[in-house]
Amino acid sequence: MSAFPFEIHARDGAARTGVLKTPRGDIRTPAFMPVGTAGTVKGLTVEQVAQTGADIILGNTYHLMLRPGGERLARLGGLHRFMRWDKPILTDSGGYQVMSLAQLRKLDADGVTFRSHIDGSEHRLTPERAIELQADQIGADIVMQLDECPALPAPREVVEKAMQLSLRWAERCKRAFGAREGQNLFAIVQGGVDPDLRRQSAAALVAEGFDGYAIGGLAVGEGHEAMLATLDVTVPHLPLDRPRYLMGVGKPIDIVESVWRGVDMFDCVLPTRSGRHGQAWTDAGPLNITNARYAEDSSPLEPSIDCPASRDYSKAYLHHLFKAGELLGQVLLSWHNVAYYQALMARMRAAIAEGRLADFRAAFRERLSA
Repeated sequence: MSAFPFEIHARDGAARTGVLKTPRGDIRTPAFMPVGTAGTVKGLTVEQVAQTGADIILGNTYHLMLRPGGERLARLGGLHRFMRWDKPILTDSGGYQVMSLAQLRKLDADGVTFRSHIDGSEHRLTPERAIELQADQIGADIVMQLDECPALPAPREVVEKAMQLSLRWAERCKRAFGAREGQNLFAIVQGGVDPDLRRQSAAALVAEGFDGYAIGGLAVGEGHEAMLATLDVTVPHLPLDRPRYLMGVGKPIDIVESVWRGVDMFDCVLPTRSGRHGQAWTDAGPLNITNARYAEDSSPLEPSIDCPASRDYSKAYLHHLFKAGELLGQVLLSWHNVAYYQALMARMRAAIAEGRLADFRAAFRERLSA
């Protein structure tokens, strides 16, 4: 197994900035991956997503397994060709759905059986099948191990059982993945908010050897401070020369604090989900464009961001679109939000390179609390 070269160009405390080099292009880190669950970043074309500065997007194995199906995707040339995205793709293994669709699945030591939320049909996902779907049929550049992610809070014995199962599944995923050129396999550290379980999980996975390490099982109900405390005890146990990926996070303040602690990669549905519901993200938090105060506000959302949605449309026009129920409002706010997240990552990369991330972090927190 050959890891993509990961070049760290600068450090600032625990934070680092660099490039993860893949055959489909460089991923500048820290990086935010827009979520394209079912082969689309909701409401946006691939050209719009690329224009925001995104180097990589995320696809979801569970949803693609149901529609259009792994075998069909393979016949159509894989997800890159199918959706016309020629940059890297990372796929979630489906482990999150083990938690979020608990009423529609049966879990055992070998894998998980899902009952489709679409038509009730049964689908089996094992570590080996997760690798086949991601690596061979979807054609992801970065493949994730199958894991179990319990919702929090949960009893320690439940969290430990899930962590141990995830470790066994990681070993099986690595065997199924084998030695591949042009694709990488990331492991997922579990253990809830328990420091000892996190250390055990990280130590076992590092000893096994993977191309990158994700921190899973957070942003699932534990709260901001508990998430940060868990990162504090987890990140130091991960290799310095491999990318670190915090799954499913999150709000801009979560990302800033996580980068400060040494995390390199992020994904979250929040930018597009917020956009569809009338929220535009800013350094001061989410702005609710349907608020009456914006009905005659001729200023743009953020003229400093090189995105038409951020720069060229007034808040008054966006307010009107949502009040009129026009789809364009959802598209423009989603586009702005993805662009805002990419601009935030670029600002942090520059701050790390210039040794001023502490000042950036302090100023960001101050604006948020103003």
